[in-house]
Amino acid sequence: MTTLTSTAGPARLARLTLLHTRYQLLETVRVPIAVIGNLVFPALALAFFVLPQRAVAADPVAATQAVSQLALFAVISTCIFTYGVGVAEDRAQPFDSYVRTLPGGPVPRLGGRLLTGGVFSLVSLLPLVAIGALFTSASISPVRLVAGVVMVLLGALPFLFGGLAIGYALTFKAALPVAQVVLFPMAFLGGLFLPPQMFPGWLDTLSGFVPTRAARDVLVHVTTGSGATVFDVVMLVAWTVVLAALAVTAYRRDEGRRFH
Repeated sequence: MTTLTSTAGPARLARLTLLHTRYQLLETVRVPIAVIGNLVFPALALAFFVLPQRAVAADPVAATQAVSQLALFAVISTCIFTYGVGVAEDRAQPFDSYVRTLPGGPVPRLGGRLLTGGVFSLVSLLPLVAIGALFTSASISPVRLVAGVVMVLLGALPFLFGGLAIGYALTFKAALPVAQVVLFPMAFLGGLFLPPQMFPGWLDTLSGFVPTRAARDVLVHVTTGSGATVFDVVMLVAWTVVLAALAVTAYRRDEGRRFH
Protein backbone atom coordinates (compact mmCIF):
# COMPACT_ATOMS: atom_id res chain seq x y z
CA MET A 1 0.00 0.00 0.00
CA THR A 2 1.23 3.51 -0.80
CA THR A 3 1.80 5.47 2.39
CA LEU A 4 1.62 9.18 3.08
CA THR A 5 5.40 9.29 3.22
CA SER A 6 5.86 8.09 -0.36
CA THR A 7 6.07 10.30 -3.42
CA ALA A 8 2.29 10.26 -3.63
CA GLY A 9 2.03 11.21 0.01
CA PRO A 10 1.87 15.02 -0.27
CA ALA A 11 -0.85 14.90 -2.94
CA ARG A 12 -2.91 12.45 -0.90
CA LEU A 13 -2.35 14.52 2.23
CA ALA A 14 -3.58 17.63 0.41
CA ARG A 15 -6.71 15.82 -0.83
CA LEU A 16 -7.50 14.53 2.64
CA THR A 17 -6.99 17.98 4.13
CA LEU A 18 -9.35 19.57 1.61
CA LEU A 19 -11.88 16.80 2.26
CA HIS A 20 -11.79 17.52 6.00
CA THR A 21 -12.06 21.25 5.28
CA ARG A 22 -15.14 20.74 3.15
CA TYR A 23 -16.74 18.50 5.78
CA GLN A 24 -16.05 20.96 8.60
CA LEU A 25 -17.30 23.95 6.59
CA LEU A 26 -20.55 22.14 5.81
CA GLU A 27 -20.88 21.02 9.40
CA THR A 28 -20.54 24.61 10.62
CA VAL A 29 -22.87 26.30 8.14
CA ARG A 30 -25.60 23.79 8.99
CA VAL A 31 -25.84 25.66 12.31
CA PRO A 32 -26.49 29.18 10.93
CA ILE A 33 -26.41 30.93 14.31
CA ALA A 34 -22.74 29.96 14.68
CA VAL A 35 -21.92 31.77 11.43
CA ILE A 36 -24.25 34.72 12.02
CA GLY A 37 -22.88 35.39 15.49
CA ASN A 38 -19.36 35.38 14.14
CA LEU A 39 -20.32 37.90 11.45
CA VAL A 40 -22.58 40.19 13.45
CA PHE A 41 -21.03 40.72 16.87
CA PRO A 42 -17.83 42.62 15.84
CA ALA A 43 -19.83 44.71 13.37
CA LEU A 44 -22.40 45.54 16.07
CA ALA A 45 -19.60 46.54 18.44
CA LEU A 46 -18.34 48.98 15.80
CA ALA A 47 -21.84 50.30 15.15
CA PHE A 48 -22.77 50.78 18.82
CA PHE A 49 -19.49 51.86 20.38
CA VAL A 50 -17.56 53.65 17.63
CA LEU A 51 -20.07 55.26 15.26
CA PRO A 52 -21.81 57.28 18.03
CA GLN A 53 -18.43 58.82 18.91
CA ARG A 54 -18.34 61.29 16.07
CA ALA A 55 -14.88 62.58 16.97
CA VAL A 56 -13.51 59.04 16.54
CA ALA A 57 -15.56 58.10 13.49
CA ALA A 58 -14.60 61.35 11.73
CA ASP A 59 -10.87 61.01 12.40
CA PRO A 60 -9.19 58.83 9.72
CA VAL A 61 -6.45 57.56 12.04
CA ALA A 62 -8.71 56.94 15.05
CA ALA A 63 -11.36 55.27 12.90
CA THR A 64 -8.80 53.03 11.20
CA GLN A 65 -7.42 52.11 14.61
CA ALA A 66 -10.91 51.25 15.91
CA VAL A 67 -11.69 49.05 12.91
CA SER A 68 -8.30 47.32 13.26
CA GLN A 69 -8.88 46.56 16.95
CA LEU A 70 -12.30 45.08 16.34
CA ALA A 71 -11.02 43.11 13.33
CA LEU A 72 -8.48 41.49 15.63
CA PHE A 73 -11.23 40.76 18.15
CA ALA A 74 -13.33 39.10 15.43
CA VAL A 75 -10.48 36.81 14.41
CA ILE A 76 -9.31 35.83 17.90
CA SER A 77 -12.94 35.14 18.84
CA THR A 78 -13.16 32.77 15.88
CA CYS A 79 -9.89 31.11 16.88
CA ILE A 80 -10.80 30.56 20.53
CA PHE A 81 -14.27 29.19 19.81
CA THR A 82 -13.48 27.26 16.61
CA TYR A 83 -10.33 25.63 17.94
CA GLY A 84 -11.25 25.57 21.62
CA VAL A 85 -14.93 24.79 21.90
CA GLY A 86 -15.03 23.11 18.47
CA VAL A 87 -12.21 20.68 19.22
CA ALA A 88 -13.64 19.85 22.65
CA GLU A 89 -17.04 19.18 21.09
CA ASP A 90 -15.49 16.94 18.43
CA ARG A 91 -13.59 14.95 21.05
CA ALA A 92 -16.90 14.13 22.73
CA GLN A 93 -18.18 12.45 19.55
CA PRO A 94 -17.47 8.75 18.90
CA PHE A 95 -16.74 9.55 15.26
CA ASP A 96 -13.74 11.68 16.29
CA SER A 97 -12.10 8.71 18.00
CA TYR A 98 -12.61 6.67 14.85
CA VAL A 99 -11.14 9.35 12.57
CA ARG A 100 -8.07 9.71 14.78
CA THR A 101 -7.30 5.99 14.37
CA LEU A 102 -7.28 6.14 10.55
CA PRO A 103 -3.92 5.76 8.75
CA GLY A 104 -4.05 9.31 7.42
CA GLY A 105 -2.86 10.58 10.79
CA PRO A 106 -3.75 13.81 12.56
CA VAL A 107 -2.43 16.24 9.92
CA PRO A 108 -5.39 16.23 7.47
CA ARG A 109 -7.98 16.76 10.20
CA LEU A 110 -5.95 19.47 11.91
CA GLY A 111 -5.17 21.07 8.55
CA GLY A 112 -8.86 21.06 7.69
CA ARG A 113 -9.68 22.70 11.00
CA LEU A 114 -7.04 25.38 10.45
CA LEU A 115 -8.34 26.13 6.95
CA THR A 116 -11.93 26.21 8.20
CA GLY A 117 -11.01 28.65 10.95
CA GLY A 118 -9.10 30.76 8.43
CA VAL A 119 -12.11 30.95 6.12
CA PHE A 120 -14.47 32.03 8.90
CA SER A 121 -11.88 34.47 10.24
CA LEU A 122 -11.68 36.23 6.88
CA VAL A 123 -15.47 36.16 6.43
CA SER A 124 -15.94 37.74 9.87
CA LEU A 125 -13.98 40.77 8.68
CA LEU A 126 -16.27 41.57 5.73
CA PRO A 127 -19.19 43.31 7.52
CA LEU A 128 -16.78 45.08 9.87
CA VAL A 129 -14.69 46.48 7.03
CA ALA A 130 -17.84 47.41 5.09
CA ILE A 131 -19.29 49.42 7.99
CA GLY A 132 -15.94 51.07 8.61
CA ALA A 133 -15.62 52.05 4.95
CA LEU A 134 -19.20 53.33 4.59
CA PHE A 135 -19.85 55.07 7.91
CA THR A 136 -16.48 56.21 9.24
CA SER A 137 -13.54 58.18 7.90
CA ALA A 138 -11.25 55.16 8.16
CA SER A 139 -8.73 55.31 5.36
CA ILE A 140 -6.09 52.79 4.34
CA SER A 141 -4.04 52.13 1.23
CA PRO A 142 -4.42 48.80 -0.61
CA VAL A 143 -0.92 47.76 0.47
CA ARG A 144 -1.64 48.49 4.14
CA LEU A 145 -5.00 46.74 3.85
CA VAL A 146 -3.39 43.53 2.59
CA ALA A 147 -0.64 43.82 5.19
CA GLY A 148 -3.30 44.40 7.86
CA VAL A 149 -5.21 41.25 6.90
CA VAL A 150 -1.99 39.23 7.02
CA MET A 151 -1.11 40.78 10.39
CA VAL A 152 -4.56 39.98 11.79
CA LEU A 153 -4.01 36.32 10.98
CA LEU A 154 -0.47 36.34 12.37
CA GLY A 155 -1.59 38.19 15.48
CA ALA A 156 -4.25 35.55 16.07
CA LEU A 157 -1.73 32.69 16.18
CA PRO A 158 -1.36 32.73 19.99
CA PHE A 159 -5.13 32.42 20.29
CA LEU A 160 -5.26 29.66 17.70
CA PHE A 161 -2.78 27.65 19.77
CA GLY A 162 -4.51 28.68 22.99
CA GLY A 163 -7.82 27.48 21.57
CA LEU A 164 -6.29 24.14 20.61
CA ALA A 165 -4.86 23.80 24.11
CA ILE A 166 -8.31 24.42 25.60
CA GLY A 167 -9.97 22.02 23.16
CA TYR A 168 -7.60 19.13 23.78
CA ALA A 169 -7.25 19.66 27.53
CA LEU A 170 -10.89 20.16 28.57
CA THR A 171 -14.27 18.59 28.02
CA PHE A 172 -16.88 20.45 26.00
CA LYS A 173 -18.80 21.55 29.11
CA ALA A 174 -15.63 22.99 30.60
CA ALA A 175 -14.21 24.43 27.36
CA LEU A 176 -17.19 26.71 26.64
CA PRO A 177 -17.07 28.76 29.88
CA VAL A 178 -13.25 28.80 29.86
CA ALA A 179 -13.25 30.17 26.31
CA GLN A 180 -15.67 32.92 27.33
CA VAL A 181 -13.69 33.77 30.45
CA VAL A 182 -10.46 33.96 28.44
CA LEU A 183 -11.79 35.92 25.46
CA PHE A 184 -13.51 38.97 26.91
CA PRO A 185 -11.07 39.93 29.71
CA MET A 186 -8.14 39.45 27.33
CA ALA A 187 -9.86 41.55 24.67
CA PHE A 188 -10.54 44.37 27.12
CA LEU A 189 -7.08 44.20 28.69
CA GLY A 190 -5.48 44.22 25.24
CA GLY A 191 -7.22 47.43 24.21
CA LEU A 192 -9.55 45.91 21.65
CA PHE A 193 -12.66 47.63 23.04
CA LEU A 194 -11.06 50.80 24.39
CA PRO A 195 -7.76 52.20 23.10
CA PRO A 196 -4.92 51.79 25.63
CA GLN A 197 -4.52 55.57 25.72
CA MET A 198 -7.65 55.63 27.89
CA PHE A 199 -6.19 53.19 30.43
CA PRO A 200 -4.81 54.36 33.79
CA GLY A 201 -1.04 53.98 34.06
CA TRP A 202 -1.06 50.71 36.02
CA LEU A 203 -3.50 49.07 33.61
CA ASP A 204 -1.54 50.27 30.60
CA THR A 205 1.62 48.68 32.05
CA LEU A 206 -0.15 45.40 32.83
CA SER A 207 -1.74 45.40 29.39
CA GLY A 208 1.68 45.37 27.74
CA PHE A 209 2.32 41.81 28.91
CA VAL A 210 -0.76 40.15 27.35
CA PRO A 211 -0.85 38.77 23.79
CA THR A 212 -3.92 40.79 22.78
CA ARG A 213 -2.11 44.07 23.46
CA ALA A 214 0.99 42.97 21.55
CA ALA A 215 -1.07 41.83 18.55
CA ARG A 216 -3.20 44.99 18.70
CA ASP A 217 -0.23 47.35 18.76
CA VAL A 218 1.56 45.61 15.88
CA LEU A 219 -1.64 45.56 13.83
CA VAL A 220 -2.31 49.25 14.46
CA HIS A 221 1.27 49.98 13.43
CA VAL A 222 0.76 48.08 10.17
CA THR A 223 -2.54 49.83 9.35
CA THR A 224 -1.78 53.37 10.57
CA GLY A 225 2.01 53.58 10.73
CA SER A 226 2.34 54.03 14.50
CA GLY A 227 1.70 52.23 17.76
CA ALA A 228 4.13 49.31 18.04
CA THR A 229 7.50 48.78 19.72
CA VAL A 230 10.09 46.02 19.58
CA PHE A 231 8.76 44.85 22.95
CA ASP A 232 5.34 44.21 21.34
CA VAL A 233 6.91 42.01 18.67
CA VAL A 234 8.92 40.10 21.28
CA MET A 235 5.83 39.54 23.43
CA LEU A 236 3.79 38.36 20.43
CA VAL A 237 6.45 35.84 19.39
CA ALA A 238 6.98 34.67 22.97
CA TRP A 239 3.25 34.09 23.56
CA THR A 240 2.98 32.25 20.24
CA VAL A 241 5.81 29.89 21.16
CA VAL A 242 4.53 29.28 24.70
CA LEU A 243 0.94 28.60 23.64
CA ALA A 244 2.06 26.42 20.71
CA ALA A 245 4.04 24.29 23.18
CA LEU A 246 0.99 24.14 25.45
CA ALA A 247 -1.22 23.03 22.54
CA VAL A 248 1.23 20.26 21.56
CA THR A 249 1.41 19.09 25.17
CA ALA A 250 -2.39 19.02 25.48
CA TYR A 251 -2.72 17.06 22.23
CA ARG A 252 -0.12 14.49 23.26
CA ARG A 253 -1.70 14.01 26.66
CA ASP A 254 -5.10 13.50 25.06
CA GLU A 255 -3.62 11.10 22.52
CA GLY A 256 -1.87 9.08 25.20
CA ARG A 257 -4.90 9.03 27.50
CA ARG A 258 -7.41 7.95 24.87
CA PHE A 259 -5.44 5.77 22.43
CA HIS A 260 -2.69 4.03 24.40
